[in-house]
Amino acid sequence: MDHFRRSKTSPWLRIILDLIRPDSGQITWNGIPVREVARRSFGYLPEERGLYPRMEVEAQLLFLARLSGLSKQDALRALDEWLERFQISANRHKKIEELSKGNQQKVQFLAAMLHDPTILIMDEPFSGLDPVNATVLKEAFLEMHRRGKTIIFSTHQLEQVEELCEDMVLINKGQVVVQGSVQEIKRQHGRNMARLKLDNDPEANWLDTLAGVQVTKRRQDYIEMQLQANLNPNLIVEAALQHGGIISRFEVVEPSLTDIFMELVGTTALPDAPSALPA
Repeated sequence: MDHFRRSKTSPWLRIILDLIRPDSGQITWNGIPVREVARRSFGYLPEERGLYPRMEVEAQLLFLARLSGLSKQDALRALDEWLERFQISANRHKKIEELSKGNQQKVQFLAAMLHDPTILIMDEPFSGLDPVNATVLKEAFLEMHRRGKTIIFSTHQLEQVEELCEDMVLINKGQVVVQGSVQEIKRQHGRNMARLKLDNDPEANWLDTLAGVQVTKRRQDYIEMQLQANLNPNLIVEAALQHGGIISRFEVVEPSLTDIFMELVGTTALPDAPSALPA
């Protein structure tokens, strides 16, 4: 996740692909500089579509797969499988410009992975997809992961990271803010958020005066609050009982990655969501 991006395509993805050179340092894969890794080991889905608009789907995908070293027979076999899986077999002889945005994105994904790369690099892969097509693409991601592929993708949508990623790097204005296992990062920030519901006092305005507690949401079904570091959550329960509250719900909740991002970077640096990404 990179909040500050000077170009449409994340520069660090282009560095991984050796399209641009870093000012310092190097990127390696299994200890080998990426410049020495075979190009067919990579599959790349750019944020901006790079397909030939007047070329038919089948011809284009076969052409790109052959460029990556796949035999025509193997390319056709993989093409048949994935066109059927993506439910676009009927479009195989249509020109790219005749397809919907969602189907164009599917074809772009197939162009990136049809040659069976080891590493898939995806830049905002769900951009422009409706919820149904986004789900299809997510399932394809998980299938590729089960096949042992490494998937790296850039996104501003933190819920996608929670849903799909094992590890993450959060970059703000070119600087790494946090990196590591998604679960470990959430665990490290996991005891500073709580939710409370009082049947006889739904507003619980006394929380606003409680030291170490900041109410962040008041909803019909609960009040959410951020707790100061090292504050014992049981103090909330004790305070509620002292105010005569009838507790029907109290839980310490795992923060979302959005909550963690705001804590580490601040609300002024929240990532701008792509204009059409309903995933």
